[in-house]
Amino acid sequence: MTITASLVKELRERTGAGMMECKKALVEVGGDLDAAQELLRKLGQASAGKKSGRIAAEGRIVIAVADDSAVIVEVNCETDFVAKDDNFLNFGTQVADLALQNSPADVDALMALPSASGDSLEDLRKALVAKIGENIQVRRFNLMQISGAIGSYLHGAKIGVLVDVDGGDDSLRKDLAMHIAASAPASVSADDIAEEQLDKERKFLSEQAAQEGKPAEIVAKMVEGRMRKYINEITLLGQPFVKDSDLSVGKLLDQAGASVHGFVRLEVGEGIDKKVEDFAAEVQAQVNAQS
Repeated sequence: MTITASLVKELRERTGAGMMECKKALVEVGGDLDAAQELLRKLGQASAGKKSGRIAAEGRIVIAVADDSAVIVEVNCETDFVAKDDNFLNFGTQVADLALQNSPADVDALMALPSASGDSLEDLRKALVAKIGENIQVRRFNLMQISGAIGSYLHGAKIGVLVDVDGGDDSLRKDLAMHIAASAPASVSADDIAEEQLDKERKFLSEQAAQEGKPAEIVAKMVEGRMRKYINEITLLGQPFVKDSDLSVGKLLDQAGASVHGFVRLEVGEGIDKKVEDFAAEVQAQVNAQS
């Protein structure tokens, strides 16, 4: 089949590999993007720093905190222009407040809750869509029951973090939340990683190491060393602290006599393909909606 430039470009965006490597991989697997991505990874050419999910949709993360619980919500819209609109901001605040007050089971239950006006959140959403002229959705939320003390952080309203910490002070909790926002750990510690995920990574690393032609006992040591590195990269306790790369987060917590019960990190549009528009088109869409 013909390998188009757009196909090569998409694979490069997924993996961070060079254009020629991407084209060769696509040719080898007959144009299958997923197979080409896996091939590049096995050959060690895919950039480890690239995320597999595309960050696309606009909107904002909203956080609300009470004495014994906290909530983090993602509310989406089509353009960044609307994400800054006061009506959109007010809606997001109402969503977070009602989620915190009522602890709904899921998004459907949340949207059925009555607002201060008596209208349900779903009714308010539909009215806002009609007023602004864009599709607006409450995509997801996470409720956290606080065991220790909560740390929270919003990075420009696009990334939000809640972290539940025993011990330490407000400064430590904020630092931890900022670290999680920047480094996106998958879990607190190795104990929280599913065995299936570890088995899959160990199999991949074993295949990769075997290609290097080393004796079996050397391969086994290489795999274990790389597994330790992998676990440190994806766990909060194993990651180097963003403010001091010589210090792991685990050691930082030990020094403060603190521990982390859990955390939630949400990023706007994570995994959603984005509709590309220029600023002029966004403005014109607002003019059309108001005329």
